[in-house]
Amino acid sequence: MKNKAVQLLESANLRQTSPRLAILNVLLKTKAPLTREQIAEKIGANAPNKTTIYRTLTHLVEKNLVHQAYLEERTWHFELAHNCGKHQCHPHFTCTVCLQTQCLTNAAAPMVQLPKGFQLHRQQIHIEGICPDCQNKS
Repeated sequence: MKNKAVQLLESANLRQTSPRLAILNVLLKTKAPLTREQIAEKIGANAPNKTTIYRTLTHLVEKNLVHQAYLEERTWHFELAHNCGKHQCHPHFTCTVCLQTQCLTNAAAPMVQLPKGFQLHRQQIHIEGICPDCQNKS
């Protein structure tokens, strides 16, 4: 049986390079969006250099296998694109106490109706608050 990362690359007609496989395997194992640095950290000692990771992520975004989930403190967070539609990403929740971000794939949000003349490319919702674990600790 083929690895899920291999299947994703084949579905997009992309070659199976080690940076692509490594990045997709990391994203497949995580439940939250990751920064480029976090991806490199999870790959470990064999991680490609930061330029290669950035270029690979950019290419995977162009092929709609990965998307830029949200921008926080001038840093993009990336995740697999399989839980999102063409114009809307599922909401993300960041706890202001523990700083953990969670994907809210079961939460629905209405599309914003833009004023005349504006063109929607993608709607992303990033919610901040306190997670259940941190609420229970206080």
